[in-house]
Amino acid sequence: MGNRLSVSLRLLSPEDVGDAYLSWMNDPEVTRFLECRWRRFTPEMLRDFVRGASESPRDYLLGIFSEEGKRHIGNIKIGSVDWVHRFGDLGLLIGEKDCWGRGVATQAIEQACAYARDELGLRKLVAGIYQGNEGSLRAFLKAGFRQVGVLEKHRLDRGVWVNEYFVERLLQK
Repeated sequence: MGNRLSVSLRLLSPEDVGDAYLSWMNDPEVTRFLECRWRRFTPEMLRDFVRGASESPRDYLLGIFSEEGKRHIGNIKIGSVDWVHRFGDLGLLIGEKDCWGRGVATQAIEQACAYARDELGLRKLVAGIYQGNEGSLRAFLKAGFRQVGVLEKHRLDRGVWVNEYFVERLLQK
């Protein structure tokens, strides 16, 4: 495990789509636990995805940037926001492998929770995590989420059916 890396979040724009982002999305190791792993991306597809999120009233795609040099190292998305019940799903991607195991995911989750509470007025976030993605589960738990359920043999990971764990965090009492 490397030294802790300090990060910040900001909303992404299509101009943030570069070679590094494209390489993450086409790297099977990086996308192993993401539903987008089934397709190959072009720069235009990624720009369209980012543009769609920025125009959506229910999705907020935030880039994760290292404080040192502001390098784009991943994304975190508050998605499928339900404005009636004031909750959303949280999805996470740390694209730069040299940033894995450095506290980036936990910080990004904590900052996304603050954004969801303070900027969006949400009261709760939920996430689903594949069995085998222990780093992600640990990061969510360290960021104040609690495990609330499991769907048995729910997702396909490298040809094997695995469980999906569900976590939640109340942002407001």
